[in-house]
Amino acid sequence: MSEQSPKASIDRRTFLRATAAAGAGLILAPNILRGQTPRNSNELHIALLGAGAQGQVLVNACLKNPTIRFKAVCDIWTAYNQKRVVNLLQKYGHTPTAYVDYQDMLAKEKDLDAVLIATPDFWHARHAIACLNAGLHVYCEKEMSNNLPDARNMVLAARRSGKLMQIGHQRRSNPRYLHCYQKLLQEANILGRITTVKGQWNRAVQPDLGWPKKDAIPPAMLTRYGFESMHQFRNWRWYRRLGGGPIVDLGSHQIDIFNWFLGASPSAVIASGGTDYYDKNTHEWYDTVMVIYEYELPQGKVRAYYQTLTTNSSEGYFENFLGDQGTLQISESGSRGAIYREPSAPDWEKWISSGYLKAPKEEKKADTGAVLDVRETVAPPSHELPVTFNDLYHKPHLENFFDAIRGKAKLNCDQDVGYETAVTVLKVNEAVVAGRRIEFKPNEFRV
Repeated sequence: MSEQSPKASIDRRTFLRATAAAGAGLILAPNILRGQTPRNSNELHIALLGAGAQGQVLVNACLKNPTIRFKAVCDIWTAYNQKRVVNLLQKYGHTPTAYVDYQDMLAKEKDLDAVLIATPDFWHARHAIACLNAGLHVYCEKEMSNNLPDARNMVLAARRSGKLMQIGHQRRSNPRYLHCYQKLLQEANILGRITTVKGQWNRAVQPDLGWPKKDAIPPAMLTRYGFESMHQFRNWRWYRRLGGGPIVDLGSHQIDIFNWFLGASPSAVIASGGTDYYDKNTHEWYDTVMVIYEYELPQGKVRAYYQTLTTNSSEGYFENFLGDQGTLQISESGSRGAIYREPSAPDWEKWISSGYLKAPKEEKKADTGAVLDVRETVAPPSHELPVTFNDLYHKPHLENFFDAIRGKAKLNCDQDVGYETAVTVLKVNEAVVAGRRIEFKPNEFRV
């Protein structure tokens, strides 16, 4: 018998070890076959695709989870984004490999379970579809895409692959929002018939994002990845070809809640918007948008108003749901959230005793002797929400994604839900251009 080569001998030993592990019922056999370090069955290997500001937000939300191991970080800004996130992960004991090109990452990383995508919107479809086709689960930041054909292709790719895709509408996993939806609206119907919804996200004037000149991405690299300049790379959200404008960046989070809490998609929309403040050459999308949706519910019509301003921060961001028996005000900001009972509503004592809401605080008011105008009414008492949440906003949504991968949960915002919201939101920009009321077709929201 001829002598075996060293390689053949090693392969045989590897095979024998793997066979023994399989015989013992160990789930680590696939890792041994690949010559990798065995890992805990609950551990997930993750890659980050897009290491900018939002990518770092996602990383921060995962850092204290011992079952999540980042194996790769991919970003074209190697001198800043990529370097910063890799260094951060290394401080927390991760050993990620840095990549510039996502295809290179997918070709070389063979031990990944999932990818977190936080790249500019116009890249989402290409990145998500490639990762799904590579057999990976995908967490993709909203908006799914800045155009509906690409978003539709993402839905189809997820269905074909059989892999999970969570869209980053993180309020859907927020404990306070879940309590309001499940307990107050679905079970208690505490607002009665909802007739009106209001929401806003107002931001103060902000300068365009800059960059250290010494760390600028070479022009050839920018062109290869779809950017005409470093300014466009840093401020892509303002460019039509790359993003969807503030109605997508900000409004999408809250308009998604309109659909969720109402349990419906809108039937029509009218909108007004424009670039009224900033330079139109560098801010192609509207800095001011005001929208009115119409929803047709079994109980009757609901009109929902939304605005996003990027020139003034008055009252910040919130969503209000107004019914004939009460008002719910909620915000992702933990300091904001209350229920107000209308005077004609049934008594709420049973909902207080069951812990669905807190009793109103007694407010002592000085008697000024003033008489109310005949058109005025006494302000209803404020009931605080019994659920507090002061952790990182994205953490519960990521945990829901990881638990779904492990088979312990159902996704709170899969690709079909994300697509419904994308249709609802992207139609606003179309309505601004049309300058008239636009009706939705029911089949528009489904792929």
